[in-house]
Amino acid sequence: MTKWTGVLPAVTTKFTVDDQLDVAEMERCFKLQLDAGVHGLIIAGSLGEASTLDPDEKIEVLKIALRVAGGKVPVLLTVAQGSTRGACKLAEAGAKAGAAGFMVLPGIPYKSEPHETIAHYRSVAKAGGLPVMIYSNAPAYGVDITPAMLEEMADEPLFTAIKESSDDIRRITEMKTRFGDRFAILTGVDNLALESLALGADGWVAGLVVAYPKETVAIYELAKAGRMAEAIAIYRWFRPLLDLDVSARLVQNIKLVEALAIGSNDRCRAPRIALQGAERARLTAIVQAAEAKRPALPSF
Repeated sequence: MTKWTGVLPAVTTKFTVDDQLDVAEMERCFKLQLDAGVHGLIIAGSLGEASTLDPDEKIEVLKIALRVAGGKVPVLLTVAQGSTRGACKLAEAGAKAGAAGFMVLPGIPYKSEPHETIAHYRSVAKAGGLPVMIYSNAPAYGVDITPAMLEEMADEPLFTAIKESSDDIRRITEMKTRFGDRFAILTGVDNLALESLALGADGWVAGLVVAYPKETVAIYELAKAGRMAEAIAIYRWFRPLLDLDVSARLVQNIKLVEALAIGSNDRCRAPRIALQGAERARLTAIVQAAEAKRPALPSF
């Protein structure tokens, strides 16, 4: 069964001034990721403003990403619905539209018990019939998918990967020790990425990659090649930007960085509003400082 590894951007969703999907801008931004050498695309995640997208919009964004990817890398659809019924319907539609698989969240905002969480994941996997990345992010969603729960879920072959966002770096070692290569483990916390890769994580579901794809891919490739000193140098430069991913305003933060770094826009769908005033000035200064010291990247 396919196991995803490498850098998988959790791409943003672009909107026009009248709050429609901005197809052309998403095509441009997704292509920048492919040109930089990413290993897949994940659409309609938290960074993709999933909670504000209609189900048919999620499928449209999926189709845009599939056109840009052209079969060169897998495209995953995020399944983050409030009910298991809704999650299953979205998985069925995503499979029909051509998704390579799914990144699946618990049925948020309800904070499910372990047996409810496991039943939710099994139902979505059965409905979609495609590989699933289990998204574990207790700090954000209040549902912890523990190693003990993963032990119980390991009998389902469609569960192939884990996005580990518990903020507990020790879990990488615990899961590698307990499961070996049963699951691909991908870090989901930008400012713990290199630490996670050093401990054996197989990939990085990244956020700031949407603005700095080449640097993100370089860190991953250098780390996997054992060239840690070079990876650390880039990572230290990147760290003030990566910290912007760990915030309740990560969407606004990262969209502003995209606007400044790659000439995109930072339009969000309400109730989110693009950063203004002092906070906008603060982030702009962070990006300007990074751009002034942007490192030359080694070949790899």
